[in-house]
Amino acid sequence: MKKTKTYVILSLIILCSCVNSSVIITDLRCEYQNSPINIDEQNPRFTWTYQTHKTRYEQTAYKLDIALSQRDLEEGHFFWTSGKTKGNINRAEYTGNEGLESHTRYYWRVSSWDQNDQTYVSGIQCFETAMIKTSDWCAEWITDKEDKSFGPAPIFRKTFLVEKEVVSAKLYISAASYYLLYLNGEKATDVKLDPGYTHYNKRNLYSTFDISRLLQKGENVVATVLGNGFYNADAPVATWEFEKALWRDRAKMIMEIHVEYTDGTIAIIPTDDTWKTSTGPHVYNNIYSGETYDARKEISGWKLPYFDDSQWSLAVAVDSPSPLLVSQTMQPMRVTREIPAVSMKAFGDTVFVFDLGINLSGVCNIKLKGEEGTKVTLTHGELIKDNGRIEMRNLDIYYNPMEGIKFQTDTYFLKGEGEESFTPEFTYHGFRYVEVRSDKPVQLSKNDLTAHFIHTDLEKTGHFSCSNELLNKIWAATNQSYLSNLHSIPTDCPQREKNGWTADGHIAIDLALLNYDGILFYEKWMDDFIDNQRPEGNISGIVPTSGWGYEDWIGPVWDAALFIIPDAIERYYGDTRIIYKMYNTCEKYLYYLKSREDESGTVTYGIGDWVYYKTQTPTDYTTTCFYYWDNMLMARFAEITGHNSEPYKKKAGELKEFINKKYFNAETWTYANGSQTSQAVALALSIVPEEYEAKVAEKLNKTVVDNNYFLDFGVLGSKYVPRMLSKHGYAETAYRMATQEEAPSWGNWIRLGFTTLAETWVLSPEFRDASINHIFLGDISAWMINTLAGINYDVEHRGFEKIIIKPDYIEDLSWVKGEYKSVKGMIKSEWKREGKKITLEVSIPANTSATIFTDKEIEVGGGSYKFEFDK
Repeated sequence: MKKTKTYVILSLIILCSCVNSSVIITDLRCEYQNSPINIDEQNPRFTWTYQTHKTRYEQTAYKLDIALSQRDLEEGHFFWTSGKTKGNINRAEYTGNEGLESHTRYYWRVSSWDQNDQTYVSGIQCFETAMIKTSDWCAEWITDKEDKSFGPAPIFRKTFLVEKEVVSAKLYISAASYYLLYLNGEKATDVKLDPGYTHYNKRNLYSTFDISRLLQKGENVVATVLGNGFYNADAPVATWEFEKALWRDRAKMIMEIHVEYTDGTIAIIPTDDTWKTSTGPHVYNNIYSGETYDARKEISGWKLPYFDDSQWSLAVAVDSPSPLLVSQTMQPMRVTREIPAVSMKAFGDTVFVFDLGINLSGVCNIKLKGEEGTKVTLTHGELIKDNGRIEMRNLDIYYNPMEGIKFQTDTYFLKGEGEESFTPEFTYHGFRYVEVRSDKPVQLSKNDLTAHFIHTDLEKTGHFSCSNELLNKIWAATNQSYLSNLHSIPTDCPQREKNGWTADGHIAIDLALLNYDGILFYEKWMDDFIDNQRPEGNISGIVPTSGWGYEDWIGPVWDAALFIIPDAIERYYGDTRIIYKMYNTCEKYLYYLKSREDESGTVTYGIGDWVYYKTQTPTDYTTTCFYYWDNMLMARFAEITGHNSEPYKKKAGELKEFINKKYFNAETWTYANGSQTSQAVALALSIVPEEYEAKVAEKLNKTVVDNNYFLDFGVLGSKYVPRMLSKHGYAETAYRMATQEEAPSWGNWIRLGFTTLAETWVLSPEFRDASINHIFLGDISAWMINTLAGINYDVEHRGFEKIIIKPDYIEDLSWVKGEYKSVKGMIKSEWKREGKKITLEVSIPANTSATIFTDKEIEVGGGSYKFEFDK
């Protein structure tokens, strides 16, 4: 046998001889943000990473110092210090007895010590507090005198004087549901559909902006327009009963401007009943239907300081929609790309169909010329008919049109003054195609329509590519689907539903956190779960909800998001705050499930392997499995938070014994009906007795191979089957499944020309119930990073304190590249094949360690490594 050779090459660069210059503390963040101005958390978190050219750097201790000025920090006059704290955790929390004050800037830095007791000191960062408590607000919520059914959007304005030199100015604003914000005629922010969607009768979010540059000496004016969103949904537009929501009311807002002058004084401009209000060109808006804008109703100059608003009405002060007004620290929604049309087909001079070339979420900007009063509609869809016109049947299924209102359709009435431009502000759509229709002739070219891709603007942290272009396209389509379903909550689809389905969220959590910095986004969504829970302990299938979705047909497999998402955040970030926060909610939910148990001590209701291809896995089996997994995770949560974990361990043990007694055939190594999902779920959730794991995995592999390497599962199988095949030595089988191009497969969607992932493996001939922008079948993207690139966390050292690099060197692939910017720093894994030789290059962040699998296991510290070996 030929002797295997392994070569390790470590690049070491020595910087200049300056003291401690070989280690830099970098990426300092407060509450996972860079220099935030919106902190309302009394115990903010601080994180940092390291850049180093040392062969190995290990933090043995750190010290976090906070002061009220940069000078105080430099001179050692601290507001608070953690003191020297042992450990390699690059995360700290303010735990001082003195509460943080609202509207205050704090300065901070980190000192660290390495294994040689060498000291390193970071640069200085700062953070600012906003409204620490809801009671800090002096402003009032305001609206106008109209009823919630009144279509035109309310507009507001308030003038104020700036008579002295300004040091800084902050603006704090919330609305139910959305706002447009202007200062002295200029848009004050680039955010869209802000603030985030919540249970509006339980919690509202506010945003914070620095508006210093927009103020001017003398008279100033702040102006707003309010949109409805989910707060004021018309009846009976959608099927989810938002028109019946307890919170439903006329759009309203609250705002405070704080102007700090050089003489130390502060002026506050709050919303109250002295503000002026009217209506303008935004004559209708609905989050599902779209927006109607009548340019003939535009009011010239109303956003400027010296406009005469004497004929306008006074605003009406109203009660707060909810008891909580909380800072929105998650990233806002923005236009992240402007996408030009790739083609346009004209059907005469009144109908035009544009193709954007990619499926997305957002709205369009259209440029028009025409007669005054010309009505132009833009209808947005995912498919086109054979005749080139837009196909809406796959989207209209859940839509109940009102008279004169179409689904996913924006309407513009021209004012007839040269070239006009229209971009909706209070809605978003899911689409690739746009059919533009006018009631009078207009002239349009391909260049007259551009799509604005709108989603929550998370930082991209993961990348993958390989020599198989089909996999690259699947990975790109998965990311496009994920972003298209990121609108302050993780949604199922961006067109007909826009709902935060719980299973969609937990099935997609790994692809989410491997590709995007999502901790603040998912912590916000977990707040929605807390607000969603009923007194008896159950939650709904969509979060938030108007009251729809608490029925038994949804059930525990969906509800498992309560446990799986907090666990995932702790796995990826090493941060346990969300577990502490969710503990009571999770505990209350398990009490509820206990009240629903049958005589066997389990629960069996609800959905299971949704959208399966042919073979349906028994739902009583999957529900029981996830009931077991809830208790397993709850036992871990109890240990983390200092509670008694034994009751949950005991219940999990009983359920595991029950599952293996009722559903497992030890002679055939089969769970339930032997479906691909049945085998994979048992393996993934650690239900299989250790002595049978290899046989159950072998049976799973045989089931796939006997099906000619085709998948036969739904949403649960899409996550667990490829992973369990790879984990147990059958990565080549998983790869062959993942690269199929005939239906059912991910590749078939690409072959059909889809740029996002479909909801079902095969579209029905009638195009009914078949969105083609869903994310819940997309974990195959995370599988690529975990399995093909081999980037994984060590389950015993969460938050990527220890890293596992274990690629499956698939024979059909000649190269793979993967990277992930973890909370510890950038991880890279790249391998290529030349004949029998594999070259693997790996980058491991400082202050971590890694186990790297080549032809053997190798333990390394932070650094860059190159391995060559035969495979």
